[in-house]
Amino acid sequence: MDSSDEDDIYNESDSFVVLPCGGGEDTSTPQPERGVQEIPPPRQIAALHVGSDTVSLGWPPIDVSVPCKFHLTITCNTETKTVFIAHCSSTAVVGLHPGTEYNFSLTRVAANGNQSKATSISLFTEPAPPEKIMVDEVSTDSVSLSWDTPAGEVGSYTVACYHEEETVQELTTHTNSLTISSLKPGEKYSFHVSTQLKNGRVSEPAVTSACTKPAPPEKIMVVEVSTDSVSLSWDTPAGEVGGYTVACYHEEETVQELTTHTNSLTISSLKPGEKYSFHVSTQLKNGRVSEPAVTSACTKTQLEGLLEDLRLEQHYTQKLSLSTVLQIDEKTFADESAKCPSDLPWCFLKKLMMVNVTARNVKFMSAREPNCDENIHLDLDDLLNSSSSSDMLNPLDIITALFLCSDGFVQQEMALKMSMCQFSVPLLLPNSDKNQCTLMLWAMRDIVKKYRPQSLSQTKGFIEERIVLSELPMVSFVRLGECSLSKSEILNKLLSNSQQYHDTFVHRNMECGDSPRRISNGLAEISWYLPCGNKNIDIFGEPVAVANLRGDVASFETQYSFLCQTSAAVFVFFDSLDAQYKLLSNYHSKAQIFLVGNAQSKSFSIDALKNVATELNLTNSNIILKTKQINDADFVKNLRKTVRDVVESSKTKIRVEQMAGIAHELGILVDEDSPECQSAKQNADAITAEIQDILKYKEAQLPLQGQIWKELTRIEKEECRLKNAGAENIEKYKSDLLQEKRKLRGQQNRYNMSNAMACFIQAISSPGKERCYFLKWMRINLDNLSREKLSGLREQYKEKCQNPENKKEIKDLDRRLSNSSLGTEHFLREMGQIYEAAVSLPETEASHQQLKHLPKLCAELLLDGFPLELVDGDASNIPLRWVSDVLSELKTLVCPKSKILVVTVLGVQSTGKSTLLNTMFGVQFAVSSGRCTRGAFMLLIRIQEDFKQQLNCDFLVIIDTEGLKSPELAQLDDSHEHDNELATLVVGLSNITIINIAMENSAEMRDILQIVVHAFLRMKEVGKKPKCQFVHQNVSDVSAHENNMRDRKLLLEQLDEMTQAAARMERKEENKSFTDVMEYKPDTGNWYIPGLWNGNPPMAPVNAGYSEAVYELKKNIIQILRDCESSDNDILEFIEWTKSLWNAVKHENFIFSFRNSLVADAYMQLCTEFNKWEWEFKKHMHNWVTEAETTISNFVVKSPKSLSELKSEACSEVTKWETALLQNVTQYFKQTEGHVHLVEAYREDFSNSAKSLRREIERSVINQLETAAEIRQGMTELERIKETHTSKLEQEVHALIEECRKEKSQMTEKELDKELDKEFDKVWSKTVRESSFAGLKTTDIIAIVHQQLRTNVSTKGSHASELVTQTRLCDCGIQPFKYTKLFKYTAGGLYNKVKHEVCKRLYIEDHVMAVQRMADNIIAACRQSVTEKVQKKTNYHDNYIQEILHLIDESLTKNQELKTDIEFEVSLKQHICGIAAREFQKMHEDFIQVNDPFRRLSQHKEKYCADFKDLFHKRDQCQKKAQEFTNLCLMPAVETYVNNYLGQDIVDEMLTSKRSLQFSTRTFFQYSVLMDLLSKDKFENYLSYICSYEDYVKNWIFDQIVECFSKGSVKTELEDRRLKEGISHINNAITKAHMEKNSDLKKFVEDICKEFDDKLVISQDALGAFMTLNTANQEQFAHWLKVGVEEMEKTLREKLKKINIQMKLKQLRIKPQNELFTRVFGCGKQCPFCKVACDAGGKDHSEHWATVHRSQGLGRFRFDRSEKLVTEICSSLTTSERQFRCHATNGEWHPYKNYKNFFPDWKIPPDGSLETSDYWKYVMTKFNKQFAKEYHAKPADIPEAWKAITRQQAEKSLKESFGIKEEPQHVRKIRLPLF
Repeated sequence: MDSSDEDDIYNESDSFVVLPCGGGEDTSTPQPERGVQEIPPPRQIAALHVGSDTVSLGWPPIDVSVPCKFHLTITCNTETKTVFIAHCSSTAVVGLHPGTEYNFSLTRVAANGNQSKATSISLFTEPAPPEKIMVDEVSTDSVSLSWDTPAGEVGSYTVACYHEEETVQELTTHTNSLTISSLKPGEKYSFHVSTQLKNGRVSEPAVTSACTKPAPPEKIMVVEVSTDSVSLSWDTPAGEVGGYTVACYHEEETVQELTTHTNSLTISSLKPGEKYSFHVSTQLKNGRVSEPAVTSACTKTQLEGLLEDLRLEQHYTQKLSLSTVLQIDEKTFADESAKCPSDLPWCFLKKLMMVNVTARNVKFMSAREPNCDENIHLDLDDLLNSSSSSDMLNPLDIITALFLCSDGFVQQEMALKMSMCQFSVPLLLPNSDKNQCTLMLWAMRDIVKKYRPQSLSQTKGFIEERIVLSELPMVSFVRLGECSLSKSEILNKLLSNSQQYHDTFVHRNMECGDSPRRISNGLAEISWYLPCGNKNIDIFGEPVAVANLRGDVASFETQYSFLCQTSAAVFVFFDSLDAQYKLLSNYHSKAQIFLVGNAQSKSFSIDALKNVATELNLTNSNIILKTKQINDADFVKNLRKTVRDVVESSKTKIRVEQMAGIAHELGILVDEDSPECQSAKQNADAITAEIQDILKYKEAQLPLQGQIWKELTRIEKEECRLKNAGAENIEKYKSDLLQEKRKLRGQQNRYNMSNAMACFIQAISSPGKERCYFLKWMRINLDNLSREKLSGLREQYKEKCQNPENKKEIKDLDRRLSNSSLGTEHFLREMGQIYEAAVSLPETEASHQQLKHLPKLCAELLLDGFPLELVDGDASNIPLRWVSDVLSELKTLVCPKSKILVVTVLGVQSTGKSTLLNTMFGVQFAVSSGRCTRGAFMLLIRIQEDFKQQLNCDFLVIIDTEGLKSPELAQLDDSHEHDNELATLVVGLSNITIINIAMENSAEMRDILQIVVHAFLRMKEVGKKPKCQFVHQNVSDVSAHENNMRDRKLLLEQLDEMTQAAARMERKEENKSFTDVMEYKPDTGNWYIPGLWNGNPPMAPVNAGYSEAVYELKKNIIQILRDCESSDNDILEFIEWTKSLWNAVKHENFIFSFRNSLVADAYMQLCTEFNKWEWEFKKHMHNWVTEAETTISNFVVKSPKSLSELKSEACSEVTKWETALLQNVTQYFKQTEGHVHLVEAYREDFSNSAKSLRREIERSVINQLETAAEIRQGMTELERIKETHTSKLEQEVHALIEECRKEKSQMTEKELDKELDKEFDKVWSKTVRESSFAGLKTTDIIAIVHQQLRTNVSTKGSHASELVTQTRLCDCGIQPFKYTKLFKYTAGGLYNKVKHEVCKRLYIEDHVMAVQRMADNIIAACRQSVTEKVQKKTNYHDNYIQEILHLIDESLTKNQELKTDIEFEVSLKQHICGIAAREFQKMHEDFIQVNDPFRRLSQHKEKYCADFKDLFHKRDQCQKKAQEFTNLCLMPAVETYVNNYLGQDIVDEMLTSKRSLQFSTRTFFQYSVLMDLLSKDKFENYLSYICSYEDYVKNWIFDQIVECFSKGSVKTELEDRRLKEGISHINNAITKAHMEKNSDLKKFVEDICKEFDDKLVISQDALGAFMTLNTANQEQFAHWLKVGVEEMEKTLREKLKKINIQMKLKQLRIKPQNELFTRVFGCGKQCPFCKVACDAGGKDHSEHWATVHRSQGLGRFRFDRSEKLVTEICSSLTTSERQFRCHATNGEWHPYKNYKNFFPDWKIPPDGSLETSDYWKYVMTKFNKQFAKEYHAKPADIPEAWKAITRQQAEKSLKESFGIKEEPQHVRKIRLPLF
């Protein structure tokens, strides 16, 4: 301690006070000293108390007999202080320093001054606690403390926090302040602060306490906001919350103060659209209140609140589009009533789009509505207090909200549909949020009204115009203040006559009409009264507009001002007139003011009325009062009279369009003022403003769709029908037509794009809404022009149509009408023609590239909801390239969502077809003004995402068609044909067709039914299965369905009658009834719909029954579509159907001209699958019969099954596979994918092919089994003979061995071998001499064949049998066969011979040549069959000749159209049997020679001799015998095994490798061959293909196999696989035989052979030779046998490798080239005209057809006179007027069109396009001279168009004809395993 410290201590030492604890100071006298005496020290000192500044010490009492004092020394560090204490046992020391260590030493001092030893104790004084502890700050979860520093060396402070005597926290700090956090809000805490000295001593705590503040609510949130309330919620804060106080402020003023015990609260009774702040405080149970948590919120405006209730808030900014409104979803068909407010707008729209007059009935089923069962008690109070409609929504609010949330096009559609329902439509639409209103001019643009004022009643004329352009007087009705009269209801009565009341305006007595209006106050509605020209019905003789302002006029001065300036009169309804009446005079206007008051009202004041009348200068005529004396009817009558007077006398007339200027002056918005709308209007006006004369305008601005397009249409149809070809060369004629087409396209291309079209294309290239506005403006402008320009023509046309004799004039007027009508469809049509002309140019042309974007523009229009013209009604044609490319672009735009379903309507013109579709789907098809649209239009409707899966499509396509039997077309010559074309097209494109018929006109109905039935019959024939629904309109009786049962029966009878008539015309007489053509049920397929209007137009609303009936029809149609299982409804498929249907329609004979790539694809898939199943069947049975034959061959080793058992098993196998094949066919047609329904007609053909295949395979298998068994039986006899000889030889040899061993033992081995050879020769000679070698006897095969022939022809009659006996068979077949039947030595025979020679010279095939050709083909086929049998080198069997005869019979049956007699048949059979008999005789003799017993025994002489010497010398034979067994028995068996199965392996490889497509179907094969020909492009190849088709195809297949297996290791791999299988069989057999542990070698070998059974054929001859003289050891033999097998495998592998594929193909049991040929050759039939082969799949098809036909000149046809080759193609001739003659017609001329009469099995459709036959045209053109030279004719006259065909075009045409894409793809795999 430093000096300063000492001073401090000692300065304070004076304060030390020693307080004695005993008896005080001892005053006794000390004893006298008796020498030196030791004084005992005090005993142990104890601390009795230690404080911060005091210490109390104590010690044991001492003997008081010895007087003494105590000397107490107090030491602190180095400082010491001593005090004396009187005699006592305790003392207290005060004034010490806190927390300081003191040493106390106590010494006894005697009176004499002697001192004892000191007794010491050291003590620390207690530290001092902190001083002046203070609470500095308190929060909800913390308390901050501070304190003064106490005396002493403070190290730190300890702060302990307590709550309810429990320790909460204990903290340490080195500063004299601390914040204790993490406390609970609103709780009382005590805090103990202790000092901790550096020496570790801790003071007593200083204590204080504090309460934390209560926590305000946490995370306060605005949960919900409405127009008059705000809902808050918050998280419960920490602490014991008693409740919450919520204060609501508005502009710093307290609005409400509420208390709640929950942590949420709704503050209601607020004002809409205002901002409020909310202060929420927590109130604890102890009464403490927290600071408030503050948030704010704005109440929703009435508009926001309503939109939220309706769930339309998102559409306020993102407007509802028409595609959204019209999309089809689940709700579209839900009949449930609205359950909540959000359902109401959609219910309204759903009904409005279907023009349902109940659309405004918008009440939803409230949960509070009582159940009927609850109303059984009596409670009048409950009835009096029943809930009002205040919780319901006013219809006007819903309508206003929808208009505010919709784009201009939805608004337009809503206004139009509301007008049709005779609802008032918005004139001024209020927006309560912005305090603005909008003039709805654009919304009303589409409303067109037709009426007849009294001035036109005599002439029966009428006025038709857009209502916004009609100049009419307007009468407005407003309300001032409250009014007890229902203004709107009175207006409805005013506008309705007594027979036809209608609620035009919503009023308080309508459903929900008394619900408070939330946003529709300020709405000005408008409606029109339009007269019909009948004085007894019309209320007003002239048209008048009626406006109705909702709400108090005092609140909507702007709207009132607008009405005053636009109206002829304003009627003000009132009850009382106060100061507000002055606003009636504040506006300067020409409108008369009329006051309409209720004198019965309590607030009515006659004095006030007088004042106002005086102020406004009104007379009695301007005031209408409802008094007690006037009832409602009279009151309305008076009001009506006043209005009539105003209308008749008023000169103030105004168009709605003109109101826009007044609106702008008053600051009212106009909906047409949007930039997009104005820009689009300018673009449209720029185009239409130039139109003065429509006809001249079209010629100047739209030239491409005029006469040029119509001429192109004519040429296109003429290309198909060839009606005007006359005697001209058809192909030249077609070439000329093509050139003419090109010239016309050239003319089109020479036109520069007109200004109008340039502007039009630029405008529709605008983005988004502007394009839609533009097209709408165009339609509006053009319709307005058409109404103005065409009215006169229409009147003339109407007059002329009254007299059918005016046909020519009607036709001329119709042409003028057509040419003078102009709509947006004409501009789009021109765009299509521009595009088609451009793409006809080479791709490198600038125009081609510049206009490629046009289809995408049109596709985007389709997506926007605009219709696409599918059929040009004016030209009666489809611009196929344009339509296809537009739809292709559409596919790209929507990909992958491109599935569609199609609904079409057909019916008589003007029967409401378009109205039906528009009502059903809410759409509007473009209709040219002045007449009904011709042609067909298609329109897209989206399917809602959730509904797509149910409907299995993404879009619904609606097709609207022109009316059938239209009056204008009825006058034309081809009207029936035109109707048929249109009906066929749209029915073919549709999934469901609505047939609109009128029962009242039976003649007309019959005509329509005939057209419709034709269309459905045609669709059945091409595989389409559309559904149909018959709709009978204008049938209103509720019992119509029941009452019309008789009519439905009559309808079905007529349908059946029409079906039979149509079937006769289409040559499909098997269709006897309508239900044969399609699925139709009279009860569910007929719909009765009442009339459209409910009353007399123009004031009649749409009939609610009409809308409801159409709705039910719509539901039924969607359900039918939903039930459709087919998934084949892609846009691309729609394109393909459009192309193929229209192409077929252009040909007169639809059924025989229809071609479709989808059908072709489906047919190809079916063929591919059937071919796979067929090959699996064949392969299985080949394996089975191979195994069966192996079993028969091995029967010596193991007893086989009997032949009958094998036959039975074969039949079972064949039946099983036939059943599986038929099941596969059935299963295939049950699929919903792959367009299977399109090939339903071929099902029977393929089923018959399966049955035929079964019969063929069964016959073949049985024949093979019988042949194998009989040959095996013959071989068994030979083997028995041989066995006898070898057994005898073996005995002789064994005897010789014994003898020689005795005699020759002394000889050398060499000498011995020579001697043994001599001895063996002696024994051999002896054995041969003594044995009998009687083998098989030679049979007279020729006699046997002759007998089989006689048996075969015996069924043909006695004459046939007689003919057989007239000629010896051995003399037949030597000379070439010639058919000379017709050349008998008669007059007729001589004529026929001359005729034949002439035909022969002219290369014209007559009957003789045709029969000769057939005979040559049959002979060639039979020769091949004979050769194949001879190559087997087996013995003859009767089955061989029976097969030949069966082949002949089958061929003759297939060619029975070539009429031949029995003489021809017998001579042909004799010829063939003669050839076969000689071949079989030689084969038989060769077999006997090869199998002669002596010869076969002699073959083994050297082997037997070697075995003899081995036995003699006792040599080990094991290795040698194992090698013999391997080489003689096993190696041939394995080689045979490989060859037996390698053939089918090669076929499998060809069918699965990269060449598989070539052989998958007949069609693909033909394509591959033709492409190969084109790639080589050699005349010799084409000549061979045409003239020797079958040989060429066989050689081509052979070459393909050779090419495939000559390269690479494919052949080796296949051989190696089969080789390994054979070796595996051998090793398994050895292993199993070895397990038997036979010591006998013979038994061991037999066991091995038994295991081979049906796997390997062991030669019995070789086996017998091996077993003779065999004494090998079995164990050693087995060992060497395994070694030998390994060596054999290597040897065979090398041997097989050395054989090339050509040689190998000759060795195989199954010839792959034959199998593949059979697979792809088909029936072998050839086109009767051009000789092209039939492409139909299966063998037993009922109809022959070819994909591509060729010029007849390629088949040697020439013209008689010029001898030039013919260029005509039969696929063109069959649609022309040309004639033909041939042997089938007996040389008589007949039209090519009637070829079916002579060749009923052939179908020769016209080419799908002019390019279809380009392949053969190219060949004919290139090799014209070579063909002419080869055929000894003159070169053909090649059409000019053919000369331009390039090789690339030929290749392209081939690909298109066969439906091959750029890269041929494998046909879709459809796995239907047989088992």
